[in-house]
Amino acid sequence: MSRLMRIALVVIALAGLGACATQPPVQSGQSEAEVVARLGRPTHVYQDGASRLLEYMHGPMGQTTDMARIGPDGRLVSFEQVLSMQKFAAIVPGEADKEKVLRTVGAPSETHFYTASQLESWSYPFKENGIWDSMMSVFFDKAGIVRMLQNGPDHKYDLGDGGGHM
Repeated sequence: MSRLMRIALVVIALAGLGACATQPPVQSGQSEAEVVARLGRPTHVYQDGASRLLEYMHGPMGQTTDMARIGPDGRLVSFEQVLSMQKFAAIVPGEADKEKVLRTVGAPSETHFYTASQLESWSYPFKENGIWDSMMSVFFDKAGIVRMLQNGPDHKYDLGDGGGHM
């Protein structure tokens, strides 16, 4: 086999691997049973009108959460990673409540109650713009209404603390 032919085969094989990496693990139109068979049991399930949302958190402090939307016909409508600035922007202080946050970005990795402010925070580690190790905190009042969102670096990735990355 000529050298040029081997190079062409390697390029084709690598292109095929790249296509596999961008393919979602499930496809629109699959049944809920097929989605669960492929992805496993969801970490949480939320009702959103006539649709159901199957949440797949990746690790207790993972930076991704996938949400599979199952339509009223029991078929997959969409599948997306929801820990993103675009999704957090859909959480409007003074309007959104805990249920809206759960349906938008899923369950938090951590919760904390601040006695001085009487606010509860839900924290979401995520990879901001696919680059920065960030932590989004959503703060709720005692009625469960979002009062503010606060984004900053995820300090578990700070250098010098033993858990950082170079």
